Amino acid sequence: MMTNWLPDLSEGVGPLYQRLADRIESDIDAGAIPAGSKLPPQRDLAYDIGTTVGTVGRAYALLRERGLVSGEVGRGTYVLAASEKAKALTNANPQQSGTRPLDAPAGKLRFDTTVAPDVGQGSIIAGLLAEIAQRQPLDVSSYTHATPDDWFTAGSVWLERNGFRPQPDTIVPTQGTHAGAVASIVALTNPGDYVAFEPVTYSQVARSTALAGRRIALVNMDDEGLDPDHFDHVCAQKHPAMMFLMPAAHNPTCVRMSGERRERIAELARKHNVILIEDDLYGRLSGDTTPLLAEYAPERTIVASGLSKSVAAGVRGGWLSCPPAYRHRIRVAHRLLSGGSPFILPALAAHLVHSGEAHGIEARSIAEIRKRVELVRTALAGHSFNSQDNLPFIWLSLPEAWNSGTFKNAAFERGILLDDEDEFKAGRCEQVFHRVRLSISQPSAQADVSRGLAAIRQLLEEGRAGYERFD
Repeated sequence: MMTNWLPDLSEGVGPLYQRLADRIESDIDAGAIPAGSKLPPQRDLAYDIGTTVGTVGRAYALLRERGLVSGEVGRGTYVLAASEKAKALTNANPQQSGTRPLDAPAGKLRFDTTVAPDVGQGSIIAGLLAEIAQRQPLDVSSYTHATPDDWFTAGSVWLERNGFRPQPDTIVPTQGTHAGAVASIVALTNPGDYVAFEPVTYSQVARSTALAGRRIALVNMDDEGLDPDHFDHVCAQKHPAMMFLMPAAHNPTCVRMSGERRERIAELARKHNVILIEDDLYGRLSGDTTPLLAEYAPERTIVASGLSKSVAAGVRGGWLSCPPAYRHRIRVAHRLLSGGSPFILPALAAHLVHSGEAHGIEARSIAEIRKRVELVRTALAGHSFNSQDNLPFIWLSLPEAWNSGTFKNAAFERGILLDDEDEFKAGRCEQVFHRVRLSISQPSAQADVSRGLAAIRQLLEEGRAGYERFD
């Protein structure tokens, strides 16, 4: 144990636990705390520097996330050697890369992505791009030095839904909904803070959150969505700074949260001072008429949405609406994380909205998705799955013989890419759902959707033994 070491906390930025972690890391790097050293017990160090045991505990937890120390109850916290640090970082977040390949294999039927279906938007986008380039050639060929007003007004138009009508001065243009959510988390939390997620969710935001040094807190869900009693418990125990959720159309479960549940979540967020990120990307598709969370808690809710699921994913058009006090910090964080917005894409997104083309494409996308959902309901009749009329995915329950990962592998062998449940787990979760997500918007033709569904049904009915024989 180290007996003569005390951290110098006279310099540094951020809260005390972060400065303490930074100082310990600096002293480790400088050799003042050699590998194998045991850090002081949390209670002793808290007394010596005049703080709480909880503050020291958060600092030690942050050091563990950085792969610098290991800790066991009853043994203490030890500085790792270089080889152990590399192993610790490798094991720190085993789900960071997810279960999808980095590059999708060629020749497979894509039931693993929910991009907007092809309804002829390519030619519309080509014409608008040419028009923008011809009208503003200098802007297209340079950096974006200022944000035009119509980018903000486009966001206020696109995010408007039900009784939620955001003003342009609340809008942050983003390179998609994912980028906006991550920028919000980085801007409004500190390394080591907890950010809460449901056990299964759009997990790429959770993985990005962990990559940025924030900790993940899981909040249970039920058939109505986020469990408010467990949210209250997690807030009291772990004090998350933010919560990410999808009330209108949860991905991947298709659950729609009731108005009463949303109101309760808003009350608890206010009670525990939690900022809410309301991902409404599927909200416009769903036709949900329930008030948004932002209507119940406007002072602490950030609404995120964009064009990827209903207009065109390649445009990378997205917007946030946030309380004015957060807007500047989020805009700065988005610029730092993304390197700054290119002119052509947000200009295109704004033009799509203001010209009315985005709304027309969205209407055709909804009509196409609805037809494909009917194909699913016919092809998989007799099997259990969650769906909504206008959502481009279903949450398929597997017969007892199958587990999620094995079914995914069997589908892959038959030329189909789909997502197992682990792809959506926001953190280490012991709950088993025995489900897969099937997405139906990527195939270019309804005939391809029907062909893939027939193969899925055959797998469901053959069971595991059929897969073993096929393999």
